[in-house]
Amino acid sequence: MKTATFPRMHVSLYISDLTKTVSFYNLFFGKAPEKIRKGYVKYILDEPSLIISFIEAPEKVKQNFGHLGFQVETIGELNTRMILAQNAGFLTREEIGTNCCFAKQDKFWVNDPDNVQWEVYYFHEDAEFNDPHYEKGTVPAACCDTKSFENKSLIFKNLVVAPESTTGSGCC
Repeated sequence: MKTATFPRMHVSLYISDLTKTVSFYNLFFGKAPEKIRKGYVKYILDEPSLIISFIEAPEKVKQNFGHLGFQVETIGELNTRMILAQNAGFLTREEIGTNCCFAKQDKFWVNDPDNVQWEVYYFHEDAEFNDPHYEKGTVPAACCDTKSFENKSLIFKNLVVAPESTTGSGCC
């Protein structure tokens, strides 16, 4: 029996303010939404293949699921995106050469208007251990932690990234 593949992932998140959310994600995704209705907005991304919708329901916004993230293909792309975040004053934290989720990664973090954590990372290689700080939970807002960061946003628009070789694929 052949298993069907899923052509695109769908995520739906509750939000507290549609206007702030649209402003953040227009910059973060570098594109306008496909659909906006009263209390609702939907983006369709080709790379990565994702449908993400936001439903305005402030009473349902919670920070108990961890984080979302994007893996980039090259260190050059990561650095370009991180510099944009830093220059805009939106970078919440960067981690270079960290072992998180049993993978060696370079990454940085931003938060949307409802404090949903977004990780942007480059995967170097699998690792046999996590950074001991993550294991003990002694790093504030550590990898895969659910603590909130300061509310900031990130500009990911019109990037020009030099090609660079890639190694493997991995994720938190």
